Amino acid sequence: MSDDETTVGDGGGDGAAPDARRVGGRYVIGELLGRGGMAEVRRATDVRLGRTVAVKQLRTDLATDPTFQARFRREAQAAAGLNHPNIVSVYDTGEEMAPDGSHVQPYIVMEYVQGRTLREVLDDGRKLLPERALEITAGVLAALDYSHRAGIIHRDIKPANVMLTPTGDVKVMDFGIARAIADGTSTMTQTSAVVGTAQYLSPEQARGETVDSRSDVYSTGCLLYELLTGRPPFVGDSPFSVAYQHVREVAEPPGTHNEELPAELDAITMKALAKKVEDRYQSAAEMRADIQRHLDGQPVDAPTALVAAVPVVAAAEPETSIFRPALDEGDYEEEKKKRRWPLVVGLLVVLALLVGGIALAVTLLGSEKEVPVPDLSDQTLGQARRTLDEAGLTLGSVDREPSDVAQGLVIDQDPGADELAAEDSDVNVVISAGAETTTVPYLLGDTRDEAAAKLEERELTPNFQEADSTEPAGTVIRTDPNADTPIELGGSVTVVLSLGPVEVPGVVGRTEEQARSILQDADLEVSVDEDTTTPAEPGQVLEQTPGAGSEVARGSTVTITVSRYEEPTPTPTETPTESETPTEVPTETPTETPTDSESPDAGTAPGAGPSPVDGPEPGPSASEQAVPAAAPARSTAPHRRPRRHGRRGPRSDQESAATA
Repeated sequence: MSDDETTVGDGGGDGAAPDARRVGGRYVIGELLGRGGMAEVRRATDVRLGRTVAVKQLRTDLATDPTFQARFRREAQAAAGLNHPNIVSVYDTGEEMAPDGSHVQPYIVMEYVQGRTLREVLDDGRKLLPERALEITAGVLAALDYSHRAGIIHRDIKPANVMLTPTGDVKVMDFGIARAIADGTSTMTQTSAVVGTAQYLSPEQARGETVDSRSDVYSTGCLLYELLTGRPPFVGDSPFSVAYQHVREVAEPPGTHNEELPAELDAITMKALAKKVEDRYQSAAEMRADIQRHLDGQPVDAPTALVAAVPVVAAAEPETSIFRPALDEGDYEEEKKKRRWPLVVGLLVVLALLVGGIALAVTLLGSEKEVPVPDLSDQTLGQARRTLDEAGLTLGSVDREPSDVAQGLVIDQDPGADELAAEDSDVNVVISAGAETTTVPYLLGDTRDEAAAKLEERELTPNFQEADSTEPAGTVIRTDPNADTPIELGGSVTVVLSLGPVEVPGVVGRTEEQARSILQDADLEVSVDEDTTTPAEPGQVLEQTPGAGSEVARGSTVTITVSRYEEPTPTPTETPTESETPTEVPTETPTETPTDSESPDAGTAPGAGPSPVDGPEPGPSASEQAVPAAAPARSTAPHRRPRRHGRRGPRSDQESAATA
């Protein structure tokens, strides 16, 4: 771990958990996650929100500097305003009195991120695919673009400050803190923080100059270089020698360390590593856009053509000049004639060479070497480029068209496969942009024809089905996928139509079997409740829910209440025998004098009173009449005493025996 490196996430630490203490009144400090020359990070629990966080506190010796405290406070507040999915969130900032009470110690509460830093990934010796390296770099640049627009320069982009979550997301750490540290340093010798990250310094940082957002672009170029090659662009025996190389030397292209890398990646990386800030990408967004163009199979803006090597011509050896004596006037004409012949001969030689050269060129051009064009179908752009290189051809223009073939694969080429093409000539390709998509329209409540028309407009195929519902018959009650869901053109959409409601028939008063048959014929389910208290014919339907005439969905359940009533069984009365015939016992209750209507003969004996209604004729003696009077015929109805008419008269022997 470098001097200022800290880790937010599953870290090592020293394994000794400090005594639990609180920061800010709500953060219970836990085990150490990382320690560096500038700060230490510990896991903590936010007792107010019940979540795990990471608390970063500056080292004690730095926290005593009032100037640094003020800068740290301003930068921490600025970092807290950065809310981006590729940035480790800052939840809270504050100051806490040191345990010894000697000074105030600033702290920052950050998002606790589970995962590994890029430094850990690289140290494991894992080789990243170029596409994955570009995706990670694009995530870093997205975070930098957001922070730059917020006025925050990171100044310390390096693998240790970039985390990968278990889901592969990119998280950039230490926003604001690096700015506060950098503000206190003007040269490399003033703090070990700069020395510790010399491999990712921009030239202007190494020179101690004022930096802007393009410094972060350079550092990101160093990061991309290491992701592509497994090593930083410059290495040396000391941080100072590495910083010197950043200022004075040009890095080798990544392709010199990894021959499988396409030229476009060399171009992107080397443009980010330009020594002059005006030659670099002018923003993180510009570099990210160029990376995205390459991932999409489009030409990049960074120049890919290499400057042709110009041979150095050695200086000509000095020649010795011999001056001929001057001619006299008489010799001049003769000398002039002598000099014409070589000129004529020279012209003829030049003309012959010219004609011969033209003929040779025509011959050579006419016999240009041709090679068969390989089949590039279903290859990625990088694979197609390597295939063409091996065949002695070069990749030409790249176009994109919608296709059912997976996005990014070659779907067409010119010249076609197995055709002959001149060696080193271009092969133009078309790659798939993926299938064209649309969205599922809103169809709820539409009729079958209306739904079919809407789907046809969007080049979708309906798959109609029916289901029970209380909605009107023939109307759409749901779709799969749901409305507004993206779907490929020509895709199928399941459209479910309502079968419509059914009217519940009335079954009250019918038998259970009849009710079941009627309800099942109406596509309804039957549930039975029993009633044992209401006097009714057993098996008769007393109630139903829902009631008759209600509209329900097909297959709904109708509950019927069926009578299970049983007549109560009366208590049987024993029939007395002759020996058990009670003797007449005088009653203590005074008897009333019968009226004329009750007894036509006032002198009638007590045993000759009026006989019961519809009862048997009185017998010859009281003992003979007592037996049938005391044993009335059995009935299934409850036993009731006979109702008497008129005023009650004196009891006769027969009455006493009957009531006994």
